[in-house]
Amino acid sequence: MDVCYNKLFKLLIDKGLKKMDFRDEVGISSNTLAKLSKNEYVSMEIIVRICRKLNCTVDEIMDILPSPDNGTGEPVE
Repeated sequence: MDVCYNKLFKLLIDKGLKKMDFRDEVGISSNTLAKLSKNEYVSMEIIVRICRKLNCTVDEIMDILPSPDNGTGEPVE
Protein backbone atom coordinates (compact mmCIF):
# COMPACT_ATOMS: atom_id res chain seq x y z
CA MET A 1 0.00 0.00 0.00
CA ASP A 2 1.04 3.53 -0.64
CA VAL A 3 0.21 6.70 1.23
CA CYS A 4 -0.85 10.12 0.01
CA TYR A 5 -0.62 13.28 2.12
CA ASN A 6 -2.40 15.61 -0.32
CA LYS A 7 -5.14 16.16 2.26
CA LEU A 8 -2.54 17.39 4.75
CA PHE A 9 -1.17 19.99 2.37
CA LYS A 10 -4.67 21.12 1.39
CA LEU A 11 -5.47 21.51 5.10
CA LEU A 12 -2.33 23.61 5.58
CA ILE A 13 -3.44 25.88 2.72
CA ASP A 14 -6.92 26.16 4.21
CA LYS A 15 -5.44 27.13 7.58
CA GLY A 16 -3.01 29.58 5.97
CA LEU A 17 0.06 27.69 7.23
CA LYS A 18 3.29 27.59 5.27
CA LYS A 19 5.18 24.30 5.22
CA MET A 20 8.09 25.70 7.23
CA ASP A 21 5.78 27.18 9.89
CA PHE A 22 3.96 23.84 10.06
CA ARG A 23 7.28 22.02 10.45
CA ASP A 24 8.32 24.27 13.32
CA GLU A 25 4.93 24.13 15.09
CA VAL A 26 4.69 20.34 14.93
CA GLY A 27 8.37 19.85 15.72
CA ILE A 28 9.36 17.69 12.77
CA SER A 29 12.60 17.73 10.83
CA SER A 30 13.15 18.99 7.31
CA ASN A 31 13.73 15.36 6.28
CA THR A 32 10.33 14.34 7.63
CA LEU A 33 8.67 17.23 5.84
CA ALA A 34 10.39 16.11 2.64
CA LYS A 35 9.07 12.56 3.16
CA LEU A 36 5.54 13.91 3.59
CA SER A 37 5.94 15.97 0.42
CA LYS A 38 7.06 12.87 -1.49
CA ASN A 39 4.24 10.70 -0.08
CA GLU A 40 6.72 8.46 1.71
CA TYR A 41 6.12 6.61 4.97
CA VAL A 42 6.60 8.45 8.26
CA SER A 43 6.23 7.07 11.77
CA MET A 44 2.90 6.85 13.53
CA GLU A 45 4.34 9.13 16.20
CA ILE A 46 4.68 11.88 13.59
CA ILE A 47 1.13 11.30 12.31
CA VAL A 48 -0.23 11.55 15.87
CA ARG A 49 1.75 14.74 16.51
CA ILE A 50 0.39 16.31 13.31
CA CYS A 51 -3.19 15.34 14.16
CA ARG A 52 -2.94 16.72 17.68
CA LYS A 53 -1.41 20.00 16.49
CA LEU A 54 -3.96 20.48 13.70
CA ASN A 55 -6.83 19.11 15.83
CA CYS A 56 -7.85 16.61 13.17
CA THR A 57 -8.09 12.89 12.53
CA VAL A 58 -5.78 10.69 10.47
CA ASP A 59 -8.28 10.39 7.62
CA GLU A 60 -8.30 14.19 7.34
CA ILE A 61 -4.58 14.34 6.53
CA MET A 62 -3.79 11.17 4.59
CA ASP A 63 -5.10 8.45 2.34
CA ILE A 64 -3.89 4.88 2.17
CA LEU A 65 -3.94 3.80 -1.44
CA PRO A 66 -4.25 0.20 -2.61
CA SER A 67 -1.00 -1.31 -3.78
CA PRO A 68 -0.59 -1.82 -7.50
CA ASP A 69 -0.37 -5.58 -6.94
CA ASN A 70 -3.64 -5.71 -4.94
CA GLY A 71 -1.74 -7.31 -2.05
CA THR A 72 -0.85 -10.44 -4.02
CA GLY A 73 2.82 -9.63 -4.57
CA GLU A 74 2.33 -9.96 -8.31
CA PRO A 75 1.82 -7.06 -10.71
CA VAL A 76 -1.69 -6.37 -11.96
CA GLU A 77 -1.96 -6.53 -15.74
